[in-house]
Amino acid sequence: MPASMPPVTRALLFSNVAIFVLQQLMDPVLLQHFALWPPASGQYPGAPAFEIWQLVSYGFLHGGLTHLFFNMFALYMFGGEIERLLGSRRFATYYFVCVIGAAVAQLVVISNISGPPVPTVGASGGVFGLLLAFGMAFPQRRIMLLFPPIPMPAWVFVTLYGLLELYLGVTDSGQGVAHFAHLGGMVAGFVLLMRWRGQRRAG
Repeated sequence: MPASMPPVTRALLFSNVAIFVLQQLMDPVLLQHFALWPPASGQYPGAPAFEIWQLVSYGFLHGGLTHLFFNMFALYMFGGEIERLLGSRRFATYYFVCVIGAAVAQLVVISNISGPPVPTVGASGGVFGLLLAFGMAFPQRRIMLLFPPIPMPAWVFVTLYGLLELYLGVTDSGQGVAHFAHLGGMVAGFVLLMRWRGQRRAG
């Protein structure tokens, strides 16, 4: 890991990978206690209960190596620049506000779904918040897609990705993917960035 990488981004990468290793050794214990479970899950005998710390802890668990890889790749690509822009303290605040915002959005959605409770895991809420911040801070910076390999300005990429997530969420496509959690992370990040921008203007 590059020594020039800012400390919070480095710590997030390390902790996510380390906890994923623990998952492989300790599952299903970590999933039962630290994944994001619906508040109504307690109605089902033997189902794990919702706890307040799950609003954050779920963001350090992942559903497999591919899930971990893409989230950490995005954190590596965008986290360092956003941390340098905001400063480490604000970056940490921003990231966890996005994680919590994603969790709240997901809880609102799954509270309306009947059937056995299903946990939510992954750093995607924080990552989508970083993606939004990158698009707002560097709108003309070129981003190369992996599939297909097409370069486009950051603001176009973020806008299209957000619209795609909205479409997939509304149409209930892509089963097993928390599309509204992704959108929740982006919305929470946008609200916080606008608040900070307003504070600078007022100052």
